Amino acid sequence: MKDPLNFSIDEAVNSFSGICFWQEETEIVNSDILYSESVLGVTGFLGSEIKELKDGWLSLVRKEDRAFYKRKLDEFDKKSEENILKFKYKIIKKDGTVISVSENITATRDYNGKVIKRFGLVLDISDFTLALEKLAKKNEELEQLNVSKDDFISILSHDLRAPFTSILGFAEILLNETSLSEKDKMEYLKYIYDSSHNQLQLINYMLDWSRLQTGRLKIEPHKIHAQSLVYNCISYLTGVTVRKNITVSVNISEALYIEADERLANQAIISLLSNAVKFSNEDDSVEVSANIYNNQFVEFIVKDNGVGISETNREKLFNIGKLFTTEGTKGEKGSGLGLAVTKQIVEKHGGQIWFYSVEGKGSEFHFTIPAATITLLLVIDDKEELRLLESDIKKHYQNFAVLTAENSFEALGIISAKLPSLIILEHSLPLMNGLQFVNMVRKENKNILIPFIAIIDSDSETTLKSYQEIGVRTIKQRPLFTDQLKEKIELVIY
Repeated sequence: MKDPLNFSIDEAVNSFSGICFWQEETEIVNSDILYSESVLGVTGFLGSEIKELKDGWLSLVRKEDRAFYKRKLDEFDKKSEENILKFKYKIIKKDGTVISVSENITATRDYNGKVIKRFGLVLDISDFTLALEKLAKKNEELEQLNVSKDDFISILSHDLRAPFTSILGFAEILLNETSLSEKDKMEYLKYIYDSSHNQLQLINYMLDWSRLQTGRLKIEPHKIHAQSLVYNCISYLTGVTVRKNITVSVNISEALYIEADERLANQAIISLLSNAVKFSNEDDSVEVSANIYNNQFVEFIVKDNGVGISETNREKLFNIGKLFTTEGTKGEKGSGLGLAVTKQIVEKHGGQIWFYSVEGKGSEFHFTIPAATITLLLVIDDKEELRLLESDIKKHYQNFAVLTAENSFEALGIISAKLPSLIILEHSLPLMNGLQFVNMVRKENKNILIPFIAIIDSDSETTLKSYQEIGVRTIKQRPLFTDQLKEKIELVIY
């Protein structure tokens, strides 16, 4: 008959899926062991199945831990004065999963100190162990960050102090030396201006890096037109590109959008572009490209043909604790902090950044940023043809969001709210034709060039030419999904 105390413990233990117990009567021949029902939830085995295993419970213990497990039990049995043993090890469940367990064994001994009865309580501590490992890893990262911050502050104390000493020196000369030539005055003023500008940039980078680290700078993502974003960054750097006669080419689809914080994305691209121009020779070229990466991200690439990065400096890139500065090909200064901030920006968006470089031949920096949903807007007058085309496009492009409108005015409202990646329209729309509609959309969205595909059910060469003159792709067919339309869509999107 089962002991009432053991029965109540069994019921209590069985109410927790991560706990089981066993009981062994060593006085009984062959040391009969009883397992609680909850052993199934912890190990995947029934108690009867464990008994049938060659080495019983020991068969579940991970091979690497078996010698340790046996030694602990042997030592415990020999210590006649001890009745409690606590230790941790790993077992392999029936499904092959390895889990961490904690086992507490309580022993009853006879007057000679010999064990006559054991009671074991086994707890699944996998989640707890995992949490501890994560905590230890996080602690290690924080310790490394602390070391980096100490190095960072040490470097900054020099980088901030040295230029200001020179700025004050030149300012003092300008204030006190009345006989300076205009040429000398302009030279000193230019140095003061350039140094002050660099120091301001350094301070801004410091503030952004600190805010990103502490979480005080919140990421506010929204849908951004990738091509327009890059052109804005190039425009910001017009002065430096003109001075070195650097050509910046852009290879980005008009239909590409990202989901990002615009100010931070802007800062990341400007930082990489600025470095590319800085380390390029005069009359050289820089290329910026972007494309879909793993469906969920957009990969940006900034490539130059400049001086490249030395082996010594490669490991220092992105490392806040190993800041270094290198003069550009025309003596341009920098803080060395831009790439560290750029890495933070990219990673805060869930992306990654990496680079390839050959000394003397140039560098290319890659980074990923979340892609916005590709949205197609269909503007077709005929309801039946509209629904049929919508259905076929959804069938072929399951990751696209498809919006529909039956006239131009309905479409204008959708465009202002959703900003589609591509608009497919038929020429013969009611109220205004396709050409008028395209011109109105472009007038209301001057900063973003939305791509169009116009479906023309007409042989009019004049109409075709009018679309081509304003950069709209055309197809001569009814509003149906054909290989020709598929080719045009993929040409725009990809």
